[in-house]
Amino acid sequence: MADPIHQFQIQKVVDLPDVTLPGIGYADLAITNSHIAMTAAFVLIVLFMQFVTSGAKVVPGRLQAAGEGLFGMIDGVTDSIIGHDGRKYFPFVFTLFLLVLGMNMLGMLLSFTATSQLAVTGTLGLLTILTVIAVGFAKNGLGFFKLFVPSGVPWPLLIILAPIEFISFLLRPITLTLRLFGNMLGGHIALKIFAGFVVSMGALAVTGGLGLLGLPVAALSMGMVVGLTALEFLVAFLQAFVFAVLTSIYLNDVVNLGHGH
Repeated sequence: MADPIHQFQIQKVVDLPDVTLPGIGYADLAITNSHIAMTAAFVLIVLFMQFVTSGAKVVPGRLQAAGEGLFGMIDGVTDSIIGHDGRKYFPFVFTLFLLVLGMNMLGMLLSFTATSQLAVTGTLGLLTILTVIAVGFAKNGLGFFKLFVPSGVPWPLLIILAPIEFISFLLRPITLTLRLFGNMLGGHIALKIFAGFVVSMGALAVTGGLGLLGLPVAALSMGMVVGLTALEFLVAFLQAFVFAVLTSIYLNDVVNLGHGH
């Protein structure tokens, strides 16, 4: 069977001259399969939204209905979680959702999944938490640090709880990163393994290594591939949705700091 990890290796597609950037150091400007996958996802998202928003009809077609459905779903998430200020942060959450969804879905059709790379999911997680911190300080000033001080807790317990809350906050981008990375990586590895069983067991049945015994195993593996493929499409969508929901929750913590909405 082919190596199931090989599909995640970053490979150069167009090799460009290396450069040295001041203050940064050595930089490899080569275009890789990761760059192509992310760029393709971005272009497809832009084209999708262009088709959805241009020439909108009172009675929407399939594409317009899909776009409006995604728009309404994330708008409902930000509105229900953040409250009346949710519309301000909807563009950021919706953009993250579409980027993750586009890269996840494109990875189901191509041989490379951008969100199976820690550098990609880590960047998205870091971008999210930096935005949360920026919004927190812009809206609350130094009152942002109240986030780490639970209300109504006796001060002796704050000595223990405040560091725990702070560490929990720092772990948020890590959990965002690992959740998306782990789900996409694990699913594609499982698909590759079962697809390899289909080929290897079928080949052994044809060449006489296992005889007819190889055919039931190959058929069972094929059934697993079909089932896992359907499941992976669902996971690809759910992971994008979960990313949007968690981003909204983290924004709500700083937008409505100290009071509900």
